[in-house]
Amino acid sequence: MGSSTDDTVAAEETVAADWRTLEPMELTPILSASLDAFYETGFHGTSVREIARRVGVTVPALYYHHENKEGLLIALLELSTSDVLWRSHAADTDGGADPVQRLSNVIEAIVLRMTMRARLAALEGEARYLSPENRQRYRAVRKGIEQIVRQIVEEGTESGAFDVEDSAETTRALLGMCQSIPRWYHAEGTLSPPEVAKKYVKIALKMVGASPRT
Repeated sequence: MGSSTDDTVAAEETVAADWRTLEPMELTPILSASLDAFYETGFHGTSVREIARRVGVTVPALYYHHENKEGLLIALLELSTSDVLWRSHAADTDGGADPVQRLSNVIEAIVLRMTMRARLAALEGEARYLSPENRQRYRAVRKGIEQIVRQIVEEGTESGAFDVEDSAETTRALLGMCQSIPRWYHAEGTLSPPEVAKKYVKIALKMVGASPRT
C-alpha cells in the first residue's frame, strides 16, 4: 500500500501536467449565452432580455439564478481569472528552482489560456463596468497573477539569470503583452495556440535578458 507522501507527490505531478491542458469550460446555459452576448455586443450593449431570449427562459427565471446583469459579468470574470491563476501557480511549480523555466512556463500557461479561451479572456476588458466592490474582488485575483510573475522576475534578477532594472514595470509589460492577445488572435488563423505561446515565451525571455532553455 502506498504512503500518503506518495499520494501527495502523485497529486502534485498531476496538477503540474494539467496546466497545459485546456478542456472546454463547462458553463451553465445562462453564463454561456451571457458570454456570447457580451463578446458580440459588449456588456453595455447587451440587455438582460436578450440574454434570456438566447437561453430560452423568462427574465424573472434568469434573475432567480443571478441578481442582475453585473452578476453575470462578475461570475464570468471570476471563472476566467481563477482559471488562469491556478494554471499560473501550477506552471510556476512545474519550473522547479529555475527562474528561466518558471517564467517560460507561466507565460506559456497564460498565452495558452488567452488563445484557447479567447472569448472568455476578451471579456476582461468589460471589467470597467463593474461596481467598486466587484471591481475590487476582480482585481484581487488579478493581483495574484501579477505577484507570481513579479516574484519570478525578482528572484531571477537576484540570481543573475535575468537582467532587469525595474521588476514592477517589467512584470506589467510582460502581462500587458499577453493580455492583448484576444484582440487579434483567431482560432482560424495560421498560428496554433502552442505556436503563439512559443513565440511569446521567447519574447518574454528577451525582455528579461535571458536565454530559453533547450
